[in-house]
Amino acid sequence: MRALSLETIGVGKRFGSFRALDDVTLKVRAGSVHALLGENGAGKSTLVKGIVGYGPLDEGSILVGGREHVIGTPRDAHALGIGMVYQHFTVAPGLSVAENLVLARGELPWRLDWATEFERLNAFMARMPFRLDIQRAVSSLAAGEKQKLEILKQLYLDRRFVILDEPTSVLTPQEATEVLGLMRDLAHANELTVLMITHKFSEVTAFADDVSVLRRGRLVGSTCVSDTSPEELSAWMMGQSSSKASAVERKPVDDNLPSRLEIEHLDVPNDRGTLAVRRLSLSVRPGEIVGIAGISGNGQRELTEALLGQRKSVAGDIRINGQHYGATRIEMQREKVYSLPEEPLRNACIAGMTVAENLALRDYDRGELCRHGWRVDRRAIRARARQLIARFQVRPDDPERPIGTLSGGNVQRVVLARELTDDVAVMVVSNPVFGLDFASVELIHQRMQEARNRGAAILLLSEDLDELIELSDRILVIHDGQINFETTAATAERHELGRHMAGAGAGAMDLHS
Repeated sequence: MRALSLETIGVGKRFGSFRALDDVTLKVRAGSVHALLGENGAGKSTLVKGIVGYGPLDEGSILVGGREHVIGTPRDAHALGIGMVYQHFTVAPGLSVAENLVLARGELPWRLDWATEFERLNAFMARMPFRLDIQRAVSSLAAGEKQKLEILKQLYLDRRFVILDEPTSVLTPQEATEVLGLMRDLAHANELTVLMITHKFSEVTAFADDVSVLRRGRLVGSTCVSDTSPEELSAWMMGQSSSKASAVERKPVDDNLPSRLEIEHLDVPNDRGTLAVRRLSLSVRPGEIVGIAGISGNGQRELTEALLGQRKSVAGDIRINGQHYGATRIEMQREKVYSLPEEPLRNACIAGMTVAENLALRDYDRGELCRHGWRVDRRAIRARARQLIARFQVRPDDPERPIGTLSGGNVQRVVLARELTDDVAVMVVSNPVFGLDFASVELIHQRMQEARNRGAAILLLSEDLDELIELSDRILVIHDGQINFETTAATAERHELGRHMAGAGAGAMDLHS
């Protein structure tokens, strides 16, 4: 058996007075796929960093293959056959598959004998259950192929215990199924053991043998996947049963209402000056959520930035309520356009300012927050901030705390509180819950559904098909900057969505309704 077992016994980790891990005893069976679940801050990253040597643990023991070992550095972990595939790709896009694999070895001679290296790589690929052309440029690989390269890199380095960190976040459903299926097959063939960090219950039930849950630095439970359910796992993670956003009653969309947001033949360049969005057209009615599915890098970021005034379009037209919209601050205030962006600290907040000040960025110069038309009323800003902090359950509940010191989920709650304070006509939402804890995900989804039911037109760009199918009324697929498919969420088929996300179909669609 090549696969390694791994066991932690009473491990702990402190950061000052804060206990990130507390007496965690976890056993991962050799030749199994073991899922690790938990909210943000539950201790998952701290635990795996300790296992791979990037953050040595303060207490307890680690047993690898039944023997105790001290893992103080990544070299220690690598020597034991432990490797990690990260959430975001670590391959060098300017090099070939072969060059990426060889350079991963780290210690190389001053001059490489490429004839010998190619011979070794071809022999290695012949033993693998999936293969890549070793002379192919990494820049030409699809997302699923890059993920396969990350896995091949670990196998090439003879890792026998592999940690996967959110391994499918940038993959189509078909790619995700293929990659996780391959890892499961390798584990069940006793070639390796897999510890998989994920937030998707569907991946746990489909591919994992065992599952463990961390909450607030402690192990809540471990069990066979066949002996549990998503409801029980959710209760373990959150300390209580969860209520899904889908429980919010959905009002039917009025097809007779004119579109509130209309985009026609829009062209938007990327940072290199080439078109990232090409002749894109779509529309969103009041009381409707239109979801846009797509693999990252197909124009979603540029489209979002064009709608929020952060990037200039070079052709086409954007209209709100039939009027031209140039995404200026005055137009956004007048037309009641709001946003919930991905990476809010970079796109929607000022990290060094307080929570109260960030909550006032929209309207510090208007209404009750501005006296005599020019003087900012800081007392009023703090008073309103306390109300919003309580309503949106921001923790810690200190309006004077710099927002950059909050967790990702709480930063997004602050942004949500600011963007949904007033009556919303149009909302542009981009990957709103990426990397957030389950409680924050449910709150954000619920607030979006409530805004929709009050008549907001919401454009939701997300790389999570579960999120799109749960929240949307219609789903569009974007590929290479163009919309190439449309369906209702109620009749959406994952296979069909994934096929168009990968570029199948007859080209761009002109979507107006």
